[in-house]
Amino acid sequence: MEEPTPRTGRAPTSVDVARLAGVSQATVSYVLNDAPGMRITEATRAKVREAAASLGYVPHASARTLRSGRSDIVLMPLPRAGMGALAAAHLDALGEELRRLGYKVVLYGDDRGKGIGAARDWAQWRPSAILVEAGRLTRAAVRQLHDTGIPTVVALGDAPSPLVPTFVFDNEAIGARAAEHLAERGRSSIAVLMPREKGLEVYSRPRLAGVSRVAAAHGIDVQPVDLGFDEEEAGGLVARWAADPHRPDAVFAYNDDYAMLIMRALEDAGLRVPGDVAVVGADDLPLAALLRPRLTSVRVMAGPTAADVAERIDAMVRDRSRDPSIVFELVRAEIVVRESS
Repeated sequence: MEEPTPRTGRAPTSVDVARLAGVSQATVSYVLNDAPGMRITEATRAKVREAAASLGYVPHASARTLRSGRSDIVLMPLPRAGMGALAAAHLDALGEELRRLGYKVVLYGDDRGKGIGAARDWAQWRPSAILVEAGRLTRAAVRQLHDTGIPTVVALGDAPSPLVPTFVFDNEAIGARAAEHLAERGRSSIAVLMPREKGLEVYSRPRLAGVSRVAAAHGIDVQPVDLGFDEEEAGGLVARWAADPHRPDAVFAYNDDYAMLIMRALEDAGLRVPGDVAVVGADDLPLAALLRPRLTSVRVMAGPTAADVAERIDAMVRDRSRDPSIVFELVRAEIVVRESS
């Protein structure tokens, strides 16, 4: 192999790699892009990779996209609400499995909302697949993405999308599990804490719907409560409850963070948990088992593994799956009973 040429301040090219390895530029492309069906010896492959490493060369993603019409990107437009620790952990695991299959996960923050304007932004990446909240997809947006040549678009939602395949994350089941447990405990009135943070309603409303469905079957009153994540505001809410003989005797909080907030306010107001008010959270964070009283929580269990989900996405890309009857259940919910209820 020739000696590396001195660094010139410009980015190395495939021509530089070919010259250093003593092969053609086409051979460099075949090796570094793992082109199938090419009969290239392992010795030659090793020379090309060594030359590329020596020069600090990496294949140009945009050039590959121009040749193939799409990239190896799985684009995930970020949810308009914040992402909790549990969701972030699942996303990290999925990203690792997709990388193992040769994809790159790109989290894309945008302010286009939904519809065709957002779709045009996403299409510029020429991704292999798009995973996006179902509520951000319209029929026109899906048509735009498919017309651009994107192999598959997958919705993420609480229920199957009528437009594209869906990965279902059943938030309604989370609320239902909490309500079933509180009904079994003989509670007659449930306050459901709904976070005021913009964007979280896409998750909180289905959880409220799950509580309401089960409560109606048991004759239990449901009181939705909009609440900011603020200690003073939570204290004011509980102070009103303390003075009200008809206050709720149970709380289902949007997540464990809100459950911890309301438990502190209840204790500060002299109301006993669970004697006066039972509390149930969601997500089953590790801290839930360390509180006093320990927090009852709805644990969201992964159904398929991250590897299963990644392989399903890969198969959908290869098959150019667009059938909205394809539904993949991502999670199941179960109650973890502790002292707070």
